[in-house]
Amino acid sequence: MRIGIDLGGTKIEAVALDQCGETLFRKRVNTPQGDYAATLDAICALVQEADQILGSRGSVGVGIPGTISPSTGLVKNANSTCLIGNPLDQDLSERLERPVRCANDANCFALSEATDGAAAGAGSVFGVILGTGVGGGLVINGQIVCGPNSITGEWGHNPLPWPNNSESSAAPCYCGQTGCIETWLSGPALSRQYQKLSGLDLSADQIWKLVRDNDPLAQAISQQYYRRLAKSLASVINVIDPEVIVLGGGLSNESSLYEAVPALWGEYVFSDSVATRLVPAQFGDASGVRGAAWLWPQTPVKA
Repeated sequence: MRIGIDLGGTKIEAVALDQCGETLFRKRVNTPQGDYAATLDAICALVQEADQILGSRGSVGVGIPGTISPSTGLVKNANSTCLIGNPLDQDLSERLERPVRCANDANCFALSEATDGAAAGAGSVFGVILGTGVGGGLVINGQIVCGPNSITGEWGHNPLPWPNNSESSAAPCYCGQTGCIETWLSGPALSRQYQKLSGLDLSADQIWKLVRDNDPLAQAISQQYYRRLAKSLASVINVIDPEVIVLGGGLSNESSLYEAVPALWGEYVFSDSVATRLVPAQFGDASGVRGAAWLWPQTPVKA
């Protein structure tokens, strides 16, 4: 049994998978806000409940909104700031009396889809999160690629490539830089762009509905979004050349992306043709927690 934990800003989800990836246990609880000790308690309670119900001590993988620093062993780059500077994997391991593996939540998403999801069987998979933020993860031959700085896949914190005149006025990013891809392609960024032109504060979902309803302004903004996403993914293809790019996060639910973006990215990819496939995630918002479980490729010994 493999247990996966998805540690999000508002909820903590646990899942237990059998050897074939079938779900044996699944539960969500609210994330304690700004409280590291209470977060540990919540994770441990979920793991112990899964152990008890299923009669087995499962391996534990945790997807986090940040990463473990290779130099310090402490959490860094987490938007759940109470995690930063803490040895999360070590603390959980001591409490649960077993090894615990932690990975960035986008890496877990990519691993899930590469293992038994939309990109199963592909040798190289780039997983993309398009939501409140813009993240990514790279899986090669079934293994997450982390890199020596543990930041592989952080394409959202590169500048938007090939900017045109309308993109010369770039917004600041929380990372401290200006004009990051995240400031153009995240859900809040799409809302800001619409509000700037219309004066209306709408969610990304509401804007995509207007696109489907043939609203002229929403359609114009969607065309900008398609091209910005195409340019940004083309820069990834030029460096990594993945077989499959899988989209996840709230904005990935817009079906028009999967035809519009590949129709544009050939203008920017350094090749006479582009064989990379762009696909939606098979497991939706469950991919992150499933990928956390798959951080342990071998089934543990039954207790």
